[in-house]
Amino acid sequence: MMISKTSTKFNRIEMRFGLLSLLLVSWAFVQAADNDSIVARKFFSEELLNGKSYEMLDELCNKVGHRLSGSEGAAKAVEWGKKIMEQYKFDRVFLQEVMVPHWVRGEKEVGNIRRASGAKQIKVELCALGGSVGTGKDGIVAEVVEVKSLEELSALGKSNIEGKIVFYNRPLDPTLISTGHAYGGAVDQRRSGASEAAKYGAVGVIVRSMTTKLDDVPHTGALKYDSAVVMIPAAAISTIAANTLSKLLIEEQGVTFYFKMSCETLPDVLSYNVVGEIKGSEKPDEIIVVGGHLDSWDLGQGAHDDGTGCVQAIEAVRLFRALGITPKRTIRAVLFMNEENGIRGGKMYAKLAKDNKENHIAAIESDAGGFTPRGFGIKGDEKQVATIVAWKHIFEDYNMGQLGKGWGGADIGPLIDQGTVLMGFRPDTQRYFDIHHTREDTFEKVHKRELELGAAGMGVMLYLLSEYGL
Repeated sequence: MMISKTSTKFNRIEMRFGLLSLLLVSWAFVQAADNDSIVARKFFSEELLNGKSYEMLDELCNKVGHRLSGSEGAAKAVEWGKKIMEQYKFDRVFLQEVMVPHWVRGEKEVGNIRRASGAKQIKVELCALGGSVGTGKDGIVAEVVEVKSLEELSALGKSNIEGKIVFYNRPLDPTLISTGHAYGGAVDQRRSGASEAAKYGAVGVIVRSMTTKLDDVPHTGALKYDSAVVMIPAAAISTIAANTLSKLLIEEQGVTFYFKMSCETLPDVLSYNVVGEIKGSEKPDEIIVVGGHLDSWDLGQGAHDDGTGCVQAIEAVRLFRALGITPKRTIRAVLFMNEENGIRGGKMYAKLAKDNKENHIAAIESDAGGFTPRGFGIKGDEKQVATIVAWKHIFEDYNMGQLGKGWGGADIGPLIDQGTVLMGFRPDTQRYFDIHHTREDTFEKVHKRELELGAAGMGVMLYLLSEYGL
């Protein structure tokens, strides 16, 4: 077949045009990437020079205090969250009603190990597990049977457990680099241990605290009762107390344990999620959420769990105002209520989003402490994960380049059914479970610069999601 000179000429022109187009696209991509890095630098500089996250946390911890669902502290925290977002002039700030459980600890718990030999009782540091029933005014005293797992409990059976106190003594696996994975591998005994023991006639449960640290600080946390069996009291004992009790059970016969708790569950209370948003300029109907949970346990101040997550969420949105950046998509800071003992705030938020036909394209949660930021875990399809991972180079300048598949968070989890991509903020958590759910979780344990770096990183992630979507 003969090819004309004219045809060849046009082919060459098309090839040159195609090459030029490719170069222009590549140049535009490089320019966009450079611009994103410049904007990221602005977020970090603004936060490190003029950030408000640390002073917000100071106020939340030291003026409001602990914020257990249904408590006076939780109600004050709602007022604080609404006021602070209005102060920072978010476009809209509103509350979402949610009924929450109201469990109270009551008087300080008492516990001791009693030896058959008549030797002096050994006082034990313990605290009631959240949601536990009380022991009655006289407390409970009974022989102790130690187990390391629910399977071991089942193997012992009713004949060896009835009338006794079950002592769950499986420690967190110290060989796991991820402390979250170690926690997940041990927490079943705290969550469902009481009901499992009650099936075999146990009269109470004590659980080794969920930490690798050896100290005398007990860790609380929620349990979940099985409505098909009797509810028996359950408490956590410190790791030192757990080791002491375990040693005595090997060395002596007839060791008993006594504990007294006055905790109880009161009727549900009306509370709220606190929501503040900046409207998107181009696609306002596409919503990106960043949040933490406003409630905390009642033993400390709820600083790392999850005061840091709340102030980082507010700060990530506030930074847009401070930098004069209007997001293309709507961004929302959400302070969820009742993550610790029910996740009712997260469930209600997802329900209202569905009822209102809102389109949440992504949600970020910070609920692993305010320690040095490392990156984000992503829960979405392959394409969505790849889109976010492509931004890795932007975060690597701030040692936050750990982007990959992961878990989002408890509060944002209910959004998964609506096609929302879930993202969990990843700080370095090696110290997190030293203070998690304890009296030690106080403002002084939070490092200002670590907190600010995390807030800035979350702000950058909001910016990229708002600019490019998913």
